[in-house]
Amino acid sequence: MTAYEAELVVDRRESAADGVLALTLRHPLGEQLPAWEAGAHIDVVLGPDLERQYSLCGDPADRTAWRIAVLREPDGRGGSSYVHERLGQGDKVRVRGPRNHFALRPAPRYRFVAGGIGITPILPMLAAAEAAGAEWSLLYGGRTRASMAFAGELSAYGDRVTIAPQDEAGLLDLASVLDDLPEGTLVYCCGPGPLLDAVEERCPAGALHVERFQPKAQEASGNTEFEVELARSGRTLTVPADVSVLDTVRAAGVEVLFSCTEGTCGTCETDVLEGTPDHRDSVLDDEERAAGETMLICVSRCLGKRLVLDL
Repeated sequence: MTAYEAELVVDRRESAADGVLALTLRHPLGEQLPAWEAGAHIDVVLGPDLERQYSLCGDPADRTAWRIAVLREPDGRGGSSYVHERLGQGDKVRVRGPRNHFALRPAPRYRFVAGGIGITPILPMLAAAEAAGAEWSLLYGGRTRASMAFAGELSAYGDRVTIAPQDEAGLLDLASVLDDLPEGTLVYCCGPGPLLDAVEERCPAGALHVERFQPKAQEASGNTEFEVELARSGRTLTVPADVSVLDTVRAAGVEVLFSCTEGTCGTCETDVLEGTPDHRDSVLDDEERAAGETMLICVSRCLGKRLVLDL
């Protein structure tokens, strides 16, 4: 299924916190945008070789607008600087999506943990949990109170939200919210890698769902050459040990959507028809990896000699 792609207009540009810019995007002709659910993100095409993923953090019921928030990262790869310095109200920007690898699954209770800009996918999850009548709480950390986006909106939830700036409270007290979880509780966490790693250490298998902005450290494993058959294209290609499946497929002239090339965005997720993938992404959960029905071809490889992909 072809992803939605359109040129949208920056209808509103406002500060969400120190160093965080919130953008409201609308269709220039007032057309409705595709429906989405909490946890979804969009691809924002900022230039020929500049494409980034941003979580949708507005109201899913509002089909007239998409809201994203962008943290300025001076030492980043250029995307946030472009948004902060060059993307103004009234400007147009091409977007694709939405996609969702961080969907909120039904549960009687939730524990949400967010660090910094990781609040963006969590924000609509709170509203969804509230609407479902679930029990929930949020622990939200950041460098300083002024740097924590959407704190004003979160105040409406009262004491179910704990805002803990590091300069006031130190490191997040994860034990207070994650130890002795009641049965059936799901934990959703988004933020810096060290925070996600710390949360993973405390959560039982199957309870935790995370979204990473940076690739998760992978255990070193040797690369070997293997074959990949493209079922729809009728091609069989050799993937060299030092080349990714994505690059091999593109070099053969087969078009495939991709973006981050780091295994974090999910854009290049491809159905596996035969063979066993060697998953090296930071998107699929343990259940999806075990099923082996899809793989992210920008980083993942093959555990055997051959894969058959739906390309």
